[in-house]
Amino acid sequence: MLNSSSTTVKNLPLKRRLCFLLKLVCFVSSVLIFCEFLIYFVVIFQCRWPDVKGGAHMSEKETSASVLKAIILADTHLLGEIKGHWLDKLRREWQMERSFQTALWLLQPDIVFILGDVFDEGKWSSPQAWADDVRRFQKMFKHSTFTELVVIAGNHDIGFHYEMTAYKVNRFEKVFNFTSGKLITRKGINFVLVNSVAMEGDGCAVCRTSEAKLVALSHKLNCSQQKHSHSKKRCSDVEKLPASEPILLQHYPLYRKSDAECTGEDSAPPEEKNIPFKEKYDVLSQEASQKLLWWFQPRLILSGHTHSACEVLHAGKIPEISVPSFSWRNRNNPSFIMGSITPTDFSLQKCFLPFESRVFTIYCAAGALLVILVLAHVQLLTPPFYFAQHLISKHKAV
Repeated sequence: MLNSSSTTVKNLPLKRRLCFLLKLVCFVSSVLIFCEFLIYFVVIFQCRWPDVKGGAHMSEKETSASVLKAIILADTHLLGEIKGHWLDKLRREWQMERSFQTALWLLQPDIVFILGDVFDEGKWSSPQAWADDVRRFQKMFKHSTFTELVVIAGNHDIGFHYEMTAYKVNRFEKVFNFTSGKLITRKGINFVLVNSVAMEGDGCAVCRTSEAKLVALSHKLNCSQQKHSHSKKRCSDVEKLPASEPILLQHYPLYRKSDAECTGEDSAPPEEKNIPFKEKYDVLSQEASQKLLWWFQPRLILSGHTHSACEVLHAGKIPEISVPSFSWRNRNNPSFIMGSITPTDFSLQKCFLPFESRVFTIYCAAGALLVILVLAHVQLLTPPFYFAQHLISKHKAV
């Protein structure tokens, strides 16, 4: 009996240590699960699809049939083998994968548009590196058959104009089924996909082909809308499309002097707003911008490239929304656009992802608490209760 009692006493500290260790493991696991998984549900769950005119009075079945739910994001910049550190890749790609998959699960969009610069090094990647980048992209942005994914070419995917080659363009088109001047019509809504890198206006082979397709598509759309400038004779042999005014989707924004007029928490930083934009590099040229506006007279333009948000009006009536980057690598507060769209109207709402700084703060606070708990457990740090008790007893003794 005495031996048994002695063994029990000896095992108490060991059991206490194991119990404390188990608590620490549970604490660390809880923080990791929240910061790397649950936080995306907590944040994106707060996002709501915007209502369009008449949408609030429709039944759920009518809304589902007539309103297209679209998610628009831009500039994912998946890192490549040359400039991408493995840890940076792991962190940024996990953030985008969890954000995208959580958004699909919670919001269930009909279609997702990615407005270019899917890859960071597509402009110079080897065939093997390109295949690896594509494989990672398909894993991160996998989706069900109920959601369509449409990807636009950006300058980092096929190169700036002086780097762009037919090989790079064809490689991108083969993977993403993208061509400039392609029309996508869903629920009577016309979306025009533009390769804005090819809007250089210098008559290069890719530019000529791209512009010819855009002009032909413009003619079809204008005939379908029965524009006065298009006579019945000129439109007699043209395939009729839905009469809805188109929405332009492209990587480069249309020409604007700078981001000086842009507002909002995810617009460009104050020190960058007044920096003049360079035509054909930061934005399209004035000539190319006027061409697109004249050819299509769109009701909405969606673009990326600048990594910051901006809303501008062209010709005093045509809105353009520059979509900020979807990656923490480019900004602390990435986001995407949620659009409820009908053939005659649209409504847009921004959905922010978790702020990187907030996640970092949670980790720092958890780390500090973990250190305090460990020090208190090994009695290197006097618990506050015993410290206060010691001070009271000392005071009474005096």
